[in-house]
Amino acid sequence: MTATEYKATYPNRPLCTLLSATALCLPVSLQALGAQPTVAELEAEVASLTQQLAEANARLADARDQAEAAEKALADTRDVEGTGITLGPLAIGGAIRANYIYGDYEEVGKAPQRGGNGGNIELDTVRINVTLDYKQWIGQLEYRWYDGYNFLHTGWLGYAFDDSTEIQVGVTRVPFGPGPYGVSQSWFFDQHYYVGLIDDPDLGVKYLTRWGNWDLAFAYFASSEPNGNGDSADSARYGYDAVKWKFTIEPNGDVVEAPANGYEESNQFNLRAIYQLESAAFPTHLGVSMEWGELDGKRVEDGHHWALSGHTVSTLGGFTLATQLTRYQYDIGNDGLAGADLIPLGAYDFAWPVATKGWIPAISLSYRLDTPDIPWLSYLQPYIEYSSIVKDDDPYNNSELFILGSAWASGGWYIYSDLAYSNGNLFVGDTDDNYSNIYHGVGDFGVDGNDKWNYRFNLNLGYYY
Repeated sequence: MTATEYKATYPNRPLCTLLSATALCLPVSLQALGAQPTVAELEAEVASLTQQLAEANARLADARDQAEAAEKALADTRDVEGTGITLGPLAIGGAIRANYIYGDYEEVGKAPQRGGNGGNIELDTVRINVTLDYKQWIGQLEYRWYDGYNFLHTGWLGYAFDDSTEIQVGVTRVPFGPGPYGVSQSWFFDQHYYVGLIDDPDLGVKYLTRWGNWDLAFAYFASSEPNGNGDSADSARYGYDAVKWKFTIEPNGDVVEAPANGYEESNQFNLRAIYQLESAAFPTHLGVSMEWGELDGKRVEDGHHWALSGHTVSTLGGFTLATQLTRYQYDIGNDGLAGADLIPLGAYDFAWPVATKGWIPAISLSYRLDTPDIPWLSYLQPYIEYSSIVKDDDPYNNSELFILGSAWASGGWYIYSDLAYSNGNLFVGDTDDNYSNIYHGVGDFGVDGNDKWNYRFNLNLGYYY
């Protein structure tokens, strides 16, 4: 019916009624006229959607695997399968390790595992570990014996809540840097370790929690870990701390024996925040660490210390790239070593002056290769690492450390093979034990007067039981 015919037939009805009726009927008419999907077409659509869902699940699983790899890349322990024994909620194990060392320098006097003698093998450590896991109570104990000295490495008791939160009380690792060993995968660690900023156990309380994509750590440490048994005044310990020692430096540079003087750490606060970017292509952990604490002077003025660090850990397949940049400072009075420029830090029953102010850049690249087809090898992990202590004071030379190596794991065996090249690391190079070359020696975290490069090949054989 046309509009003219409609108005002639229904003179009292508006034209919109016809238009409305036509519009309402149009969808029904089109639906009636349109062709219905066939069974084959519907099956093809379902198959396509199923494939898309499978691809999305695969991408999700890959993203989760990459995120887990980033989280474990710098995990708390190296991946070994110690046998140990279990007594109720306690797991008891340990390790025995030995070093083969070869360096392009002579070993002079008493020095901590620096090698020489054309290559030699020596005991590294014997240790015992006890782990507690009883309902929500957790804990760790580790004691170590070295040649001539021994000490408590870790000893804490904690409680694990149901929401990815735990608290630890005792001698526990300071939360600073991207992981317990900083950016490093090597036996030597990086230069952060030697100024007391990674893998450093202290006595206090630590609170760990996860909030969304954030991993947060808050800690208070009343003091450094207790001194163990050794020949030094205060350095029979695992982590580098400000310590007391038996020497002082005269204005003319001579080092003379003196009553124990130096520092004790106290009232230290730590905060670390790490954010997980869960990118399927390149998962990354971005973090910041902060530390501030007091220094109680013994026969010297009191002081304080602080450090601020930014760090990242990224993974791509089996590759892990870790970076860290840190500003650190020990603020001490002018009656310290060389004025306020040097402070004695100690570990492994040996103390040495360290520059009080500087920057530490560090970077490492590693690749984990699982070897399921090799019966005697679980995996290997080659790595390359670089770090430096960039010192504020002139004419102090920077202390650099370059490492090329690999870790090898098989059952309870974990082996490091490292070639270290350094112009300022106490474990790479020559020095003597009477501190007479503090201003000119190699292996120096302080002045590093002659700025000499040395290399050291180190093979560490460890069996974990």
